This record gives sequence, structure tokens and C-alpha cells, in this order.
Amino acid sequence: MKKPLVGALLALFLTGAAAAPAVAAGGHPAAKAADFAGTVALSNCSGSVVRVPDSQPGDPALVLSNGHCLETGFPAPGQVITDQPSTRSFSLLNAAGSSVATLKASKVAYSTMTDTDITLYQLTSTYAQIQSKYKIAALTLDAAHPAQGAAISVVSGYWKKIYSCNTDGFVYRLKEGDWTWKDSLRYTSACDTIGGTSGSPVVDTATGKVVAVNNTGNEDGERCTENNPCEVDEQGNVTVHQGINYAEETYGIVPCVGAGSKIDLSRTGCALPKP
Repeated sequence: MKKPLVGALLALFLTGAAAAPAVAAGGHPAAKAADFAGTVALSNCSGSVVRVPDSQPGDPALVLSNGHCLETGFPAPGQVITDQPSTRSFSLLNAAGSSVATLKASKVAYSTMTDTDITLYQLTSTYAQIQSKYKIAALTLDAAHPAQGAAISVVSGYWKKIYSCNTDGFVYRLKEGDWTWKDSLRYTSACDTIGGTSGSPVVDTATGKVVAVNNTGNEDGERCTENNPCEVDEQGNVTVHQGINYAEETYGIVPCVGAGSKIDLSRTGCALPKP
């Protein structure tokens, strides 16, 4: 996992990571889809206010981050957490990356590190209230599988930094320590994410929709250890890509969100792990 805090401040100092928003090829500003509006900073990670295509203005808003960013610690392999009370706060950013509000959670709606690495918080505010008060719309989760070669932006609210690269490929199984994730998204090398970028939305710059959530990278070239995930193919062959980073796809969340932002794991098409 991209360690939420350990080493992140040092990495910022050494690399000057507090960069301005990314610039697209040819020197043109990055697409509007790749600004900071709707992203959030957690105490130790990044995240974003997200909606599904059928979300209604009066629904409680959801914040998406990683399972390993959960305030109570990493969910164990096989563990799924639902409807757990939470009072966590989130710093809401505008397009320029300035904090405009503090949003509050009412509960952890869903969290796991099994098959995927996600936490969904339900907020005390609705989408309409956030739009009305702060003029910021939620990011929409794409209901379709991400595309090979697509231009993407990893938008970190924690560091207020945007990484731009492409989808390099998809991984049958990504194994890190005791955890295994399915059909992970591999970045091209330009997305050299660091600690604190965990939970950042991965935005398809052509559509402006969220296709994945940033979660890990192989730091030291080790094989399948914590902070050194390995790729495992359908035949069981293991490959290590030192310095390459990954995200977990989010299209599978969409069928699981029902009316009123309720996470309903019994809905048709919902394949998220169940408790």
C-alpha cells in the first residue's frame, strides 16, 4: 500500500512534490476533468466525493478512499466492514486545490481490502447541500471497465498534486503481503505516486469520470511483500515491476449503490465482497 504518512513528508521535501496541476502533452493545461474540485484530504490519505450515475441531489454524499486508509486500521484479509459509525472529517477542495469546507462522516458505509481496496464513507451532507454551499459537484463513478491505454489523472487531495499518465494494463491478481486484489489497473511510469496519495481518484481525462482509486506501488523490487506488490497471472506466474504503481477499479461499486446512497450488496450485478 502507499503508506499514508511514513516517508511521505520526506519524499515531498526531496522531490518538491507540491507541484502545480499537471500539464498535458504539448504544454496545454490539463483537462478540466483533472482539477481538484470534489477531491478531499483525509488526515493520512486522499479521497473524493463521489456519486453513481443514478444518485439523486438529496442523497447523502459518499467519500471514496482506500480500505487501508480506514481510521481503525487495515481490514484483515476476508474482512468486510459495513455501517460502522464514524465521525471522520474531510477537507473539501475546490478546482484550484484550496480547502473550502470540512465535511463530516456519519458512518463507514463499506470498507474492505479483499479483492479490492476501498472505503466508502457516508457524509452528514447531501450532494445538493455541497453543491449549493460550495459550488462543487461530486465526481461520477464510471459504470464501465476502464480502457487500455486511456489517458488518466491521479488527483491527490492530500498533496494537492496531479499525476498524469496512461493505463498501462490490467492485472489478473495483485498480491501484497496478506492481501490479494483482482483486476487491478497498472499505470505507466509517469504516475510515480508517493505515500499520502492513497485513495486518490483516478480520472479518465476524456470523460472526467472516476475509473479507479489509487492504492499501491512496488517500492523496493521485493516480491509480494508489503509495499512491494507482485502481479500474478492466471497460470500463477509472478512478475515484479519495481517503481510501478497501481489502482483498484471502481466500476464494480456502481451496481452496489442503491437509493439514498445505501450500499446494498444484494443488488443485481453487485459483486463486492460480502461480510
